[in-house]
Amino acid sequence: MSEHLPKDHPPLTSPKVGVLLLNLGTPDATDYWSMRRYLKEFLSDPRVVEAPKLVWWFVLNFIVLTFRPSKSGAAYDKIWDRAAKDSPLRVISYSQARKLQDRLGAKIVVDVAMRYGNPSTESRLRVLKESGCERILLFPLYPQYSSPTTATANDRAFAVLSEMRWQPAVRTAPAYFDETTYIEALARSVDQGVRALDFEPDMVLTSYHGMPKSYLLKGDPYHCQCFKTTRLVREKLGWAEDKLMVTFQSRFGREEWLQPYTDETLKSLPGRGIKKIAILAPAFSVDCLETLEEIAMEGKESFKAHGGTHYAYIPCLNDGRSGMDVIETVVRRELQGWI
Repeated sequence: MSEHLPKDHPPLTSPKVGVLLLNLGTPDATDYWSMRRYLKEFLSDPRVVEAPKLVWWFVLNFIVLTFRPSKSGAAYDKIWDRAAKDSPLRVISYSQARKLQDRLGAKIVVDVAMRYGNPSTESRLRVLKESGCERILLFPLYPQYSSPTTATANDRAFAVLSEMRWQPAVRTAPAYFDETTYIEALARSVDQGVRALDFEPDMVLTSYHGMPKSYLLKGDPYHCQCFKTTRLVREKLGWAEDKLMVTFQSRFGREEWLQPYTDETLKSLPGRGIKKIAILAPAFSVDCLETLEEIAMEGKESFKAHGGTHYAYIPCLNDGRSGMDVIETVVRRELQGWI
């Protein structure tokens, strides 16, 4: 075929199939300016903050980005991977991509990108395209669908595709909040996590990332999918309904968010006689600031300050065997017909 091409024709590559794992993102470092760049990109996304543009632009640039970078940087510094000189989220995400590549074999090209920060969605999509991937599966690593996570990850990929003259064929993986492999992996994680403790929890909390209640009222399915995930895990474990509880974390601003709130729940449980708990964060596929600092550290301090005696954090599925089984199962299902 090559003999029929013009002499100046760009080199051709063999057609390939790509898988791009998409996660939220992380700053490149914990200093003020690195944090500011990351937070500006994150909080400028209209999928994340639905507010009048002009008003939010002023609040973001003259208030939030003046004070928040230092506070967030201090929080990130607590969980920063000193050995890798990087954030845990990026370190684990790279490991997930490598392990998925090993599982799928050389015929599939696996990469990872972040919605905010590096490696950017644009850079990795272009690398996949330039490596010959004519078909690409976009896999947002969010078990439960929500506009500020799944939708914006796909939005960014679509924006990059809109600038390509020769676009690859693209599929997007759906939420997997009730996927059997995911529920089994979570249930196994909870069971093993509790068995490894030197105490018996009075209750186990499943803390999901929060969002304004208005998003739910506008039709976002996240709230319902979170509750279904926990119900399925509870049924898998054979636990009583009051043994596994749903809460929502990470709220900010004055608007009402999804309830019950994780922080308020942790403060109130000891007063109700529940002084020994374990907690996990099923909405996160990878441990990050919201799990390692907000839940594992701040949550523990708050719970014990209000009378709690025993507190344990159960890690995310991360790049462990069960976590990789979940990712591989969904990817292979969504690649049917392409491989």
